[in-house]
Amino acid sequence: MRPAAVESNWTSMKMPDGGRTAFASMSYLMAYDEDWGFGPGFYGAAKGNYGGIFTVGFTGQRRWRLTSNTHLAASLYVGAGGGVSSQQLRFGGGLMLRPELSLRTETGPWYSGIGISQIRFPSGNVKSGMGLSFTLGRTMDFASFSPNDAGRPARAGRRTGLGFDEIALTGGFEKPRASSRTRGGTPYAGKVGKAGAELRQYIADGSWWGVEASGAAKGGVDGYMEVLGQIGQDWALFGSPRLRVGGQLGAGLGGGGNVDSGNGWLLRAGPTLRWITPWGPSLRLDTGFTHAPSGSYGASYLRAVLAMPLDRTPTLIGEDPGGTVRVQQLGASVMRLPRVKFKDGRQEAVSHLAVSMSREFSSHVYGAAMAGSAAAGSAGAYSFGLFGIGLQSDPLWGGLRFGAEWLVGAAGGGGVAVGGGAVTQAEAWAQWQLAERLRLRAGVGEFRTLRSSQQSTPLTHLSLSYAFGTVQR
Repeated sequence: MRPAAVESNWTSMKMPDGGRTAFASMSYLMAYDEDWGFGPGFYGAAKGNYGGIFTVGFTGQRRWRLTSNTHLAASLYVGAGGGVSSQQLRFGGGLMLRPELSLRTETGPWYSGIGISQIRFPSGNVKSGMGLSFTLGRTMDFASFSPNDAGRPARAGRRTGLGFDEIALTGGFEKPRASSRTRGGTPYAGKVGKAGAELRQYIADGSWWGVEASGAAKGGVDGYMEVLGQIGQDWALFGSPRLRVGGQLGAGLGGGGNVDSGNGWLLRAGPTLRWITPWGPSLRLDTGFTHAPSGSYGASYLRAVLAMPLDRTPTLIGEDPGGTVRVQQLGASVMRLPRVKFKDGRQEAVSHLAVSMSREFSSHVYGAAMAGSAAAGSAGAYSFGLFGIGLQSDPLWGGLRFGAEWLVGAAGGGGVAVGGGAVTQAEAWAQWQLAERLRLRAGVGEFRTLRSSQQSTPLTHLSLSYAFGTVQR
């Protein structure tokens, strides 16, 4: 059992073009020991007319206990991304750094604080002065098994790992309303195809909260990205607990791809129909409406969802039927693509920084997901999200493994040529076990557009990940 925390902050800054904005963030931090924590997170513009500025990355944090209910924290966020660039506003290669020093006060599992921080894109001109930042967080437990227990039977009276019950792949379309506009003020017409992923936790029968992220995969708005939190409820239909109808609400940040989302805030609501199959996975059909309150974008949406179970609502340990320990990994990835084609015809090397996650379905088959952005080169504001499946060998000498995976998803922005936004990536890899929970992986492969040969480049991939065991029931 190790502690963890979900942490958000708000950082105001003045942009080089004279406008003012604020970055909102959400991070998940796991404790490495009593003093150090680390984990993935994202930052997005949430004020002013800068909707669509996003970065994805990792935060490292050191805490010092001052009293029984206060602590001092020093944090460094390293991410990649950007937004709409101009002569006055440049994100360079996309790398973002955010150091922070803050004082926090704790009340039960909650804590809040105030600190000083700075946001900078080192290879661009976007840089804030040292200013105030505000933090709100909640501590929780990170229950897990040793990854060395993989394949063994186990029981647990609580959720293990990241604490989510379900991971889902989403795909569908949005139809903008006639009042929707581009950032240039021209009407936007045509459907927007989207692909994404979702994590969900059920807090009671049919009640859930979760996080969803998606990007444009078709429709000429490549580079569009959104991240939303959601709540929902559904009920059994025709007396069948497997067929359920209900509704959900969502709120978060989105923009990019020349979509006028104003300051970036999005609201979403609509009905949902869910079928829980007898084999475990769920199929879902969602529809409804998305609205940017401060922008000129509104659209009706329809999407299909395939959800795979990760865990389930906890029961008393005496009533838990148990399951099998499977390994999950959460890591930071760096990829170099030496021959990336841009829309203006040039070709150059680009480096990506990404958050990666994988989960074993069996000893040899696993699912994988990855989200990231350009961090070096001249493709700042280029982002991507990928998901797929992989095969791996049994551990060999020294814990060495070999494997291969295939991912598909959406990408765009930064002037990179990606057609409608649908992309794919294939890779062969080798992985070394550095410690009980630490893994180093190196791979080679190819990245390309899915529907055409507009983009095709080899890639090299290096990742460092944290491995932990969870119960597959």
